[in-house]
Amino acid sequence: MYASEWAELAEEEERRRKRAPWGVIALVLLTGLALIRNGSGEFDIGPPQPASAAAPDTRTDPGTDTFAAAAAPAPLPFAAVDRVRIPAIQVDAPVIPVGLDAGGLVDAPPPEDPNLAGWFTGAVSPGEKGTSVIVGHVDNQQGPAVFYGLGALKKGNRVEVLRKDGKTAVFEIYGVEVFEKSTFPSDRVYGSKGTPELRVITCGGGFSKQNGYDGNVVVFARLVTVD
Repeated sequence: MYASEWAELAEEEERRRKRAPWGVIALVLLTGLALIRNGSGEFDIGPPQPASAAAPDTRTDPGTDTFAAAAAPAPLPFAAVDRVRIPAIQVDAPVIPVGLDAGGLVDAPPPEDPNLAGWFTGAVSPGEKGTSVIVGHVDNQQGPAVFYGLGALKKGNRVEVLRKDGKTAVFEIYGVEVFEKSTFPSDRVYGSKGTPELRVITCGGGFSKQNGYDGNVVVFARLVTVD
């Protein structure tokens, strides 16, 4: 093996070693999103909320069903994220890496830019084996933000993640739900299914001026093709 190959393997191993355990990620991500509620909540209708028909079918494990086992593309290697596109709700946004802030919470994209999303670097990159996570604001003080329409998505809609290696990881949505922060099902949302999956998350549920949004809208999606 060439020295350059050894260096690449060592870099990848170090990157994986630094990832936080999934249990820790679940906790800090939930808390972090609770702290990025910069929305005014004063729109006439508010952001759309997921329909009950959009919830994942919990009678089967979507990560190990016939489709996932037989038809999922091979996992991709690590690559940073460039953009995220969700055609069904007209999202086309740049993505910046976000990690943990000084308080141990998942950082968020600057709320001043409404069309900006964040890829959590403590998890896998989109297309790798495991569950990747992209977060973004639902609104800010000026109005709707990048993931305002997330709750309107339906099963079968697609999320396209443009990676910096030139590949586009295309995920198909198999569920959209809103969860109260106090009873957030961390294992179900963030746990690895053994295949490349994606979660797109923003704030949702009820809103009060005192506490902001009381829940998170979560999009569940699996890799279906690579362009």
